[in-house]
Amino acid sequence: MKKEKAEALKTKMKKLNIKEEDLVEKFILGSGRGGQKIQKTHSCVYLKHIPTGIAIKCQKERSRELNRYIARKELCSKIEQKLFKEKSEKQKKIYKIKKQKKRRSRKAKQKMIEDKKKLSKKKQLRKAPKIEED
Repeated sequence: MKKEKAEALKTKMKKLNIKEEDLVEKFILGSGRGGQKIQKTHSCVYLKHIPTGIAIKCQKERSRELNRYIARKELCSKIEQKLFKEKSEKQKKIYKIKKQKKRRSRKAKQKMIEDKKKLSKKKQLRKAPKIEED
């Protein structure tokens, strides 16, 4: 992790009024895939912000330091979302996928089918005329 990223995170935490004293940090034994490196080390980070009650659990990387950084970053985004009631990028992506997968209404389906029929008729007119020979 670079110093610039760490400094940027510190300034963001300061801006959101998150103090290190308000955080409860625990290191949990990792689980899941990754073998001995994950399951025998305490690389999973549990972070809880006492004033808001928001808790984050992070085990995205093998490194404990990187997981600490990621957990703090996620905590900042959750607190920011709670304070400003803005949708995070992650939530926007989830909403977009849900909207795409949502089933169309009957009226919308009918309209789509009618448009397809109109288009097919238009394409039929583009075909070359048949010449019949006697």
